[in-house]
Amino acid sequence: MITREEALEEVRKNIKSENMIRHMLSTEAAMRKLAEHFGQDPDLWGITGLLHDIDTEITNEDPMQHSKVGYDMVKALGLPEEAAKAILTHNEAHGIEPDSLMGQVLRAVDPLTGLITAVALVMPDKKLANVTPERVLKRFKEKRFAAGADRNRIAECSQFGLSLEEFVTLTLEGMQQISDELGL
Repeated sequence: MITREEALEEVRKNIKSENMIRHMLSTEAAMRKLAEHFGQDPDLWGITGLLHDIDTEITNEDPMQHSKVGYDMVKALGLPEEAAKAILTHNEAHGIEPDSLMGQVLRAVDPLTGLITAVALVMPDKKLANVTPERVLKRFKEKRFAAGADRNRIAECSQFGLSLEEFVTLTLEGMQQISDELGL
């Protein structure tokens, strides 16, 4: 399997937007934390989170191809089928439901990392250290705040046995562990 360093190198080759790279790093950190919670492989889950949007700049002209191209790219990099399928199914536009715990978690955590980042950015110091689960949950209820963060997808956490509060807490903790790398 591809190493974390190789995966990050592939991300940097394919993604030029620093904001998108930070989103992918956030998703990696959250997936690692959630893998630990569920007794899964944090390296595999983390690399899957890191690579989940590897095709966004390639497919930005045709968003219906997003994650289909990514699936092929990560398979070529040696990612196992379960991880590649999680990447494919994180884009619900294809109408393919995740068939693994990893896939379900990735689909829900993707928009949550964006919501948490948005909460941090409206804090006076713009730091994840001062973001609390309560602040995120309050903003979760404000539909116009970070409107691109699909609340229905985030709420799918109930399908894998976590309350919204537990899911937010674990994701936030994962992101806080790499706050320096994220510049937050």
